[in-house]
Formats: sequence, C-alpha cells, structure tokens
Amino acid sequence: MIEVKNLHKSFSGVDVLKGISTSFEKGKTNLIIGQSGSGKTVFLKCLLGLFEYEEGTIAYDGKIFSQLTEDQKRDLRAEIGMVFQGSALFDSMTIAQNVMFPLQMFTNLSKSEMEDRVDFVLKRVNLDDAHGKMPSEASGGMQKRVAIARAIVNNPKYLFCDEPNSGLDPKTAIVIDNLIQEITDEYQITTVINSHDMNSVMEIGEKIVFLKEGLKAWEGSKETIFKTDNEVVTDFVYSSNLFKKVRKMYIEENK
Repeated sequence: MIEVKNLHKSFSGVDVLKGISTSFEKGKTNLIIGQSGSGKTVFLKCLLGLFEYEEGTIAYDGKIFSQLTEDQKRDLRAEIGMVFQGSALFDSMTIAQNVMFPLQMFTNLSKSEMEDRVDFVLKRVNLDDAHGKMPSEASGGMQKRVAIARAIVNNPKYLFCDEPNSGLDPKTAIVIDNLIQEITDEYQITTVINSHDMNSVMEIGEKIVFLKEGLKAWEGSKETIFKTDNEVVTDFVYSSNLFKKVRKMYIEENK
C-alpha cells in the first residue's frame, strides 16, 4: 500500500498540489484521473520520487520516503516498475535486451538466470517469439507489452503506468488494460495508473482518485462513479453522450 498525507508541491511560488491525502491499495488497479493541468502528472512524479515536495508524506508500506537514506531509496526503486507513456524502449537494443536492462541494473543474477526471467515475462505478455526483434519492428501495442514486461521483470511491489493507452486504438487499449489488471491481481502489486481515458476507468478502475486544480475532488470506484452527484466529477466523466447513456442505464438497472 502507498499512503499519501497532505501532499503539497509548488513551482516558482505557484501551488500545483494543494494538500492531497489518499491511499493506493495492494492488489488493485488505482487510477489517477483529471483534466489537463489538474496536477496528476506532478502527483505521479512525486510518488516516484522524481520531484521533491514542500509538505506532506508518502509512505510505501509504512516506509516514509523522505526519511529513507540514499541506499534505502535505491532499494525501494528496485521494487518499482514503470511503464512510460511512450513505452521508452531503447531503439538500439532488441526486445529481450530492453526487458533485461532492469535486471542488469538492480540484480546480481547470472546471465542464464536473467535470460530465464526475460523468457518468463515475455511469455506472460504473449510475446514468446519477440526476443530478437527491434522496437522499430514492433507495433504500438507490442511495444506497450514489452514495456510492461520490462516493468515487471524484477517482481516489483509497485507498478506505475503513465497514460499506458496513449496512441493505441480502442481494441488494443482494452487488451493493455486487461493485461495490467491481470498482472496486478496475479502478483498482488500496488498499481497506480495516470490516465485521462474514461474507457480505462470503466474497465479497470478499482480505486479512482479524481484531481481538480491540485486538489482531490473525489475518490471511489468504477461502480460508485456512476452514483456520485459531485458536479466536478460528473462534468468530467459524462462530457460525452455515450457515458451519459451508460450512467442512465446503470442507474435504471440498479434501482
């Protein structure tokens, strides 16, 4: 579990995060959503330790990040997997080499042990025969699956995904959503996803944190988001006629 208490972050005197408190649960897909400028990217970077914050605490299973030594922070980073928005694969490396990279950075495994682990995670994301391919030879969906394989190769306790469906067609996006949820449940990872994709929210939003202008405006689940009367949330979620119809159907079915 990741617990956040009263988090504040500013840039040049401008408050971006204004006292956010929430928690992200183990074994669940936790989504951070909100409009552009809501603070969700800054929030994610604070969770990852990429930004220092002025006030508040972030605790990983009870360990407060700001109180850790540099060695302890390095150990914690070894327990974190990250799926970047653009996949961020190394163009000069094969898919297998990309996936192996975190093992070379953070473990003392032998080459054969690393190869076995790479084989295992590539099979887990249904890329059994992709080892020798270059990223340029892979589709956008394949690249995302490689990025997920790389993120889980170290058996992380925490998995962060930044807009994992960016640039994907709707069908492929659903495949990626389902894969992330399956892996989260299977390995009981604390997964945090930064997203603006309402389809992802409705597919895998077990815990949803909605940010508005640097504040936590609402939190709940994909079930309770249909029931809320919070106007900030409903304006964002039901800005399309499709979701208005879905909400109406849901309310009628659950009367």
